[in-house]
Amino acid sequence: MAKTAFLGLGVMGYPMAGHLKSAGHEVTVYNRTTHKAGSWASEHGGASASTPRAAAKGAEFVMSCVGNDDDLRSVCLGEDGAFAGMEPGSIFVDHTTVSAKVTRELYEAAKAQGISFVDAPISGGQAGAENGVLSVMCGGDAEAYAKAEPIIDAYARICRRIGDSGAGQMTKMCNQIAIAGLVQGLAESLHFAEKAGLDGRAVVEVISQGAAGSWQMSNRYETMLDDHFEHGFAVDWMRKDLGICLDAADETGASLPVTALVDQFYKDVQKMGGGRWDTSSLFKRLRESG
Repeated sequence: MAKTAFLGLGVMGYPMAGHLKSAGHEVTVYNRTTHKAGSWASEHGGASASTPRAAAKGAEFVMSCVGNDDDLRSVCLGEDGAFAGMEPGSIFVDHTTVSAKVTRELYEAAKAQGISFVDAPISGGQAGAENGVLSVMCGGDAEAYAKAEPIIDAYARICRRIGDSGAGQMTKMCNQIAIAGLVQGLAESLHFAEKAGLDGRAVVEVISQGAAGSWQMSNRYETMLDDHFEHGFAVDWMRKDLGICLDAADETGASLPVTALVDQFYKDVQKMGGGRWDTSSLFKRLRESG
């Protein structure tokens, strides 16, 4: 079993750190809101630390799941950052969805200190984190990944190295691009059914068994029809992710017309006051537009 640290105890990080402890690893946690770290330590029997550096001190593996590029830099760099507490040969595994640019920047900063950096964004939502069945897509050196994979397995259903540093983040962008189009398509399908006077549940019961079926359809159609969006992956976070996708598309020359359009639809949802609603609230946007 390994000595680990986990930085960031949001809706994803809190249960992920718990799975590490349940797997028998020694876990020290850090969270910007210190009482949450204390609560986790009390619940799971691990330890908490007041800074990322203190949490990372002596750890073989340091995991993070924070908010955005700036948050990740703040927990990695500086006098109180995790890198300052890590020893040569240790491995930093980042589960945040961030830009490939900051990933590569931190990969180089870690390398200069003899530390390995693996970008390992996740998919599966809060339920996937709580049940330990996340999909983890990784970038970084093959040797570091091979050492980190057995640790990541504590909360993963599938974990794969896609390529060099940044490849994990680019793969997560592919994931978000695919989801954006799927959710909009589902929202339009249910909206059309409603306008046509059809029973949306009966419609989904049939079409979900054919080529139209998807995870989004199976897991979100009922809450969409029930006008319930106080759960799941928030619109604010999805817009952050889609912004990363669109910036990367400009850099790579990729064409993402549907993604750009759905991003604007999510902007409409934010204007409706739905920044913290689940991403399936695209249906509410259509329903309330008439």
